[in-house]
Amino acid sequence: MQTNLSPEYQGTPDGIAAEAILRKCVHCGFCTATCPTYQLLGDELDGPRGRIYLMKQVLEGAEPTRATQLHLDRCLTCRNCESTCPSGVDYGHLVDIGRKLVDAKVPRPAGERAVRWALKEGLPSGGFAPAMRMGQAVRGLLPGKLRAKVPERRDPGAWPQRRHTRKVLLPEGCVQPSMAPGIDRATARVLDAVGITALRVPAGGCCGAVKFHLNDQDAAKVQMRANIDAWWPYVQGAGDTAVEAIVVNASGCSVMVKDYGHVLRDDPAYAEKARRVSGLARDLTELLPQISAGLASRFEGKKPSGVIAFHPPCTLQHGQQLRGLVERHLGELGFDVQVAANEAHLCCGSAGTYSVLQPEIAVQLRDRKLGHLQALAPATIASANIGCITHLQGGCSTPVRHWVEVLDEALAA
Repeated sequence: MQTNLSPEYQGTPDGIAAEAILRKCVHCGFCTATCPTYQLLGDELDGPRGRIYLMKQVLEGAEPTRATQLHLDRCLTCRNCESTCPSGVDYGHLVDIGRKLVDAKVPRPAGERAVRWALKEGLPSGGFAPAMRMGQAVRGLLPGKLRAKVPERRDPGAWPQRRHTRKVLLPEGCVQPSMAPGIDRATARVLDAVGITALRVPAGGCCGAVKFHLNDQDAAKVQMRANIDAWWPYVQGAGDTAVEAIVVNASGCSVMVKDYGHVLRDDPAYAEKARRVSGLARDLTELLPQISAGLASRFEGKKPSGVIAFHPPCTLQHGQQLRGLVERHLGELGFDVQVAANEAHLCCGSAGTYSVLQPEIAVQLRDRKLGHLQALAPATIASANIGCITHLQGGCSTPVRHWVEVLDEALAA
């Protein structure tokens, strides 16, 4: 695509990066066929090609409007379009730039600003855990829509005490330890069963995704640097502190950590450290080949009962291009894991804070997704991201769990 950047953006890091991405787009329209919002709304400007056109106009000097902002807000950043694009357009990074430039010129209504501020300051903060505990204590009294955002409290079980030669770092993030602490405990127990110790970090926190995607990119970078500082002794460590990987069990976080090297590429103090951290980052699903091989003898002759309907999060299948690992390797252990034949590639509508900011679209996508998953008559619905798990559970009575929790329960049995 031919571009002609306005003087305002020529030679700037955002302008240079955006222009390189725009020049790859040939406006073929393949992306519209797999865009969830285009399928629901039928508006070209609510599809990737239309949004690219809007961002190109802004970069070329057109004044963005509130309508421009709304079309970009409605994007789930599911990156399905990247999986479809034959030209390799890096849409995810382009829309981050586009939102940043548009928000700098288009003021948001006060109510919208307040909600976005509450999300980006509340979710990653230390106050989230006590608020979630309070919500769980009175969950039965909450109105339906709010109750759907508060998962039931479950006993997470014990953290394994054995120490192995192989060690990985397991960052605990911000919301997951409060909403579903069992995921981290199950991860540690499953890794322990195959001879890997999961080390917890005494410092660190949110991966930065919440603030970054709510367009507080500078504050997100502060969180990223804090995590790098907290993890660095383990990255550089020797002996008992040396780790072979940074394993993240929420795909929405692992895709962000893998992007640290890109986001901090121009930071003279952190660029190299960020690149190294991103190189060590692994989504937990990437360890499944080792986990499956290590547990094969434990499951020999046993077949866990019930169909597991697996929903692959967008951050896993599109953001990280990781597909088929859960189905294949849990299947090798005897689990009956099935993926919906229809629209398995489409977003469930969670998309981080999207389900709060765009609830009507999010609920339509959730119900559409659940229709396909429940057609499999599953005993359990499984996924790989806390956001998807919570969002899907809010719309159905079938248990929705992380796949590692399902595996951990089968091991215990």
